[in-house]
Amino acid sequence: MTQTSPPTVLTMGEPGGIGSEITLKAWHSARDLVQSFFVIDSPARLQKLSDCLKLDINVVEISSPDETLSKFDTALPVLPIKLADQVVPGELNSKNAAAVILSIEQAVKFVQSGEACAIITNPIHKNALYKTGFSHPGHTEFLASLAGVKSEPVMMLASERLRVIPVTRHVGIQEALKLLTPELIIETALIAEAALRQDFGIIKPRLAIAALNPHAGEGGTMGVEEKTLIKSAIKELQSQGISVTGPHPSDTMFHEQARKAYDVALCMYHDQALIPIKTLDFDSAVNVTLGLPFIRTSPDHGTALDIAGTGEANEQSLVAALKLAGEMAQNRITNILT
Repeated sequence: MTQTSPPTVLTMGEPGGIGSEITLKAWHSARDLVQSFFVIDSPARLQKLSDCLKLDINVVEISSPDETLSKFDTALPVLPIKLADQVVPGELNSKNAAAVILSIEQAVKFVQSGEACAIITNPIHKNALYKTGFSHPGHTEFLASLAGVKSEPVMMLASERLRVIPVTRHVGIQEALKLLTPELIIETALIAEAALRQDFGIIKPRLAIAALNPHAGEGGTMGVEEKTLIKSAIKELQSQGISVTGPHPSDTMFHEQARKAYDVALCMYHDQALIPIKTLDFDSAVNVTLGLPFIRTSPDHGTALDIAGTGEANEQSLVAALKLAGEMAQNRITNILT
């Protein structure tokens, strides 16, 4: 693909998981389809894994991101990072947690300096990091802290057929109800609308907001949150010129015809958003963090320790994440120039 920006940077992720395998496979199968990228990892480890999986990939060590473009067509460029202990596929080793964290920190520095145009993060295993004092709930919160962002970032799951945003994320239903406010819905919608314009090239984004209760509360007989929370948020957003509709019953807003009416669906809790997109596009959905000063995407799956090292890992979600990060970077450059 034609490239007019710096490379993207891919983090190591959990060394014992499938991140290394899908990284190798993504370069091998899709390097002509994605923007050039470099990986922060151990070159020797990646070369050994490539040889074990018989992928016939040449891994090349680089000393700076600007070497990426000249190497990328014929080899996977890797900026070296040292692991404290041997990696065994399928096994967590907290001794290597510092390298996992450092990989993310270095990636942020590269996008902040302009040496990389976007970050793609391989999956991490938070339990391995917690043992070393890692205090963040996950990737998103850690990236926000590194970026100095005070407001809560927004998680979008995106594919060619659907984009969804859970207004509340990794909390139980009872906690989600406590967190859900008109202000949170409004803040989430404004961040989403700005990102769709800036990074997705949509001139007038259309937002659809899901109801919380069955049948959108059915006039209050099945719940009142639509009246007390969601409608007031929609009214305020419309007063600010945002194209937004709802609250829509969630059982009728994700079929093919309904999806044509909006660019993103805002859902009230985690599974309300993730079930439809994972049903439609399980292998190609991408996790995108909105509200950061840089672009960040990630494959929409975990470390898959149970199949690590077997050669069974599917790289398609990572390929989609790499492609989307490059497209978002190009859109952002176009918007700056215009």
